[in-house]
Formats: sequence, structure tokens, C-alpha cells
Amino acid sequence: QSFKLFGFLDVKNTPCARESVLYGSLGALVMGLGHFLATSRVKRSCDVAVGSYICTMLGYWFYCRYNLAQQRIRQRMLKEGMKNRILFEGSYLDPEKKQTGSERSNS
Repeated sequence: QSFKLFGFLDVKNTPCARESVLYGSLGALVMGLGHFLATSRVKRSCDVAVGSYICTMLGYWFYCRYNLAQQRIRQRMLKEGMKNRILFEGSYLDPEKKQTGSERSNS
């Protein structure tokens, strides 16, 4: 069963959404409680908690999505390399196949 945050963000099916919400909540709790213990001002502490929630959530969201995009690029490059390896293995286009002098003169 999915959970929608703000009515549109499906936390279960969106990559990085769950972790962003959890880290944002933890950051808000720590910063709000820390500010309250330091100043004893309730309203300002709530403002600090909301601000730190937004900053932490967005910060981790962009960090996670950037790493996910890099991982997908590396997977795509590896998949293409494996396909080329299978395609060219054993042929004269194989970069790992060492050509000797007799093979060069025959081709």
C-alpha cells in the first residue's frame, strides 16, 4: 500500500523519497529540539524544525538522485561494454587479441 506525501509524492514507488522523508524528519527533530533546549522559545524552535526539515529533505533528495543517475550511467556503460565484448570476442576487432606478424600479413 502506497503512501502519498503532499498528495502527489508516492513515497513507496519514487526512488530516494522514503530516505529523504526519514532523514528530513530526523534533522527536524534534532534541530528543533536543540534550538528549544538552547533558547526555550517554542515558536522559533518550530520554525527552525520546519526549515531544517525542508533543507535536509531537499539536500538528501538531490544527493541521492545524483548518485542514482551516476549509477544508471555506469550500468548503461557496463551493459554496452559487455555487449561489445560478446559481439567482438574472437574476431579481428577484439582489442585483447594480439596480432602476430603472420596474422597481419594474411589479413
